[in-house]
Amino acid sequence: MTSFAEARAKVLPKLAGLRLGESTVERATEAAGTRLGQLLAAGQRFGPVVCWDWHKDARGKTCAYASADATGVGQQGRRGAKAEGRMAYVGQIYNPRPPGARPTDKPVKPSASRYLAGLYGLEELAEQLRRQGGQVGMDQAEQWLVLTDGGNGLEERLGVAFPRAVFILDFWHAAEHLNALAKARHPQAPEQAQTLAQAWCHQLKHEGGPAVLATLSGLDRRGWSAPARESYRLVTGYVRDNVHRMDYPSYVKNGWLIGSGHIEAACKNVIGGRLKGSGMRWSEEGADAVCHLRALFKSEPAQWEAFWAMAI
Repeated sequence: MTSFAEARAKVLPKLAGLRLGESTVERATEAAGTRLGQLLAAGQRFGPVVCWDWHKDARGKTCAYASADATGVGQQGRRGAKAEGRMAYVGQIYNPRPPGARPTDKPVKPSASRYLAGLYGLEELAEQLRRQGGQVGMDQAEQWLVLTDGGNGLEERLGVAFPRAVFILDFWHAAEHLNALAKARHPQAPEQAQTLAQAWCHQLKHEGGPAVLATLSGLDRRGWSAPARESYRLVTGYVRDNVHRMDYPSYVKNGWLIGSGHIEAACKNVIGGRLKGSGMRWSEEGADAVCHLRALFKSEPAQWEAFWAMAI
């Protein structure tokens, strides 16, 4: 919930009448997180197998979503020295309401989510995420969807765990690349750059990646500055590499999400809210342990309760 120091001084005395040293709070927390990580790695499930009431898309098919992203965590070097940070992965199985759904279509309820977090390798994260999906009836959903920001290795590893999923590149990450190219093309004319970027983004959303790639490939680049040519090379390469998951017109027509806001919010909520406070530095073991606990704590309450019932 909060720093070890605040837990010692405020949370534990107020909620439980406990007065412990900060180091004791830290050791107990990290020991619990380490145990949780070991249980997850061994395939342990917490609580009963259930089947979520998966929302339906515009075609009337039930849809299950999965996503993963990474976020940096500060590391503590030897003798208190600052060390290079580590990337913690966050994985999510979730059941969001479809875009444009009216409150009258179905009773409004929070988006059900299961989280995983830790200093994982991608293969291990994907395997554990698939197990989480199995525990909430993901196999019963007619359509699987995986949203990512296009990070290295995400599609390859998650594709093994979710072989029948349609992979969607977060629209806003793609739009950022197009905006960057427009700014490089017109560095001294922000309004002109904005107009150009808006045209490309509109085409991307309504015609898809192949159409935008054709537009970019047809640009007359004579007289472009060196930075603009380099930006063009990078952005066209990015679109070409990801064009197979940029069929946004079909995604929107089907009533699917095209933004990875859920997993980005999870990175901030699960990891950032606890491990990225001002001046915080972690050992690898401590960061990994607290990541596991935060993910379980932010998942459905039954998961947290089941773990502690087992721990007792």
